[in-house]
Amino acid sequence: MEQLFPLRHLRRVYCAGPLFNAAERQEMLQIADVLSRAGFQPFVPHADGMEFAQVRPHLIARGHCPEQVGQWLHAAIFALDTYQVVVGCGTLVFNMNGRVPDEGAVAEATMAWMLGKPVVLFKEDARSAIAGRDNPLVVGPVNFDHVRDIELLGEALTAKLAAHPLNEDWQVPCPPHLGQTLNIGQRLWLELEALGPERDPERVAEFMSQLFCAQLV
Repeated sequence: MEQLFPLRHLRRVYCAGPLFNAAERQEMLQIADVLSRAGFQPFVPHADGMEFAQVRPHLIARGHCPEQVGQWLHAAIFALDTYQVVVGCGTLVFNMNGRVPDEGAVAEATMAWMLGKPVVLFKEDARSAIAGRDNPLVVGPVNFDHVRDIELLGEALTAKLAAHPLNEDWQVPCPPHLGQTLNIGQRLWLELEALGPERDPERVAEFMSQLFCAQLV
């Protein structure tokens, strides 16, 4: 992957945010629903990707040690989410609700902004860290603005796209280290798509075992 086309899929939106409990996961699905009704194609990691924790027991049953399996699962999450942020989705919505911003979502929003992708921040939480203001390095990429009403996210993203005409064929060089991660993420995504919505964890474990064992050779 020598060149990237980061703006190729502008209607496909990466939904970044916390996913550590049922309430957070439900809120991310609400965000996706709002964006779908506005004509976008949302990608929510836990719903549209794979909860790789489900794969863990199947990898261990194949004889891989738990420590190695843990490393593989983290590598898979990193590669798949990076691939979707950098290549798979042309825009990003960052859910910043919570006592502090979700660390993964901060990284994903930063990647998207650095590649010129439109980023919209959603926050209805009153909590902030610095004298009533959010960390400038977190909210700077969205021009220190955010959407407070979840139902207005589709409208806000549509307005951002209209205000900033973008060339979908715009290319940027892909550093080798990023290319390696994207290649793994793309292979994982193609495999998950081929498995369909069921995504049998046993079959995912089989593919991951082949993929990561090959890298060790």
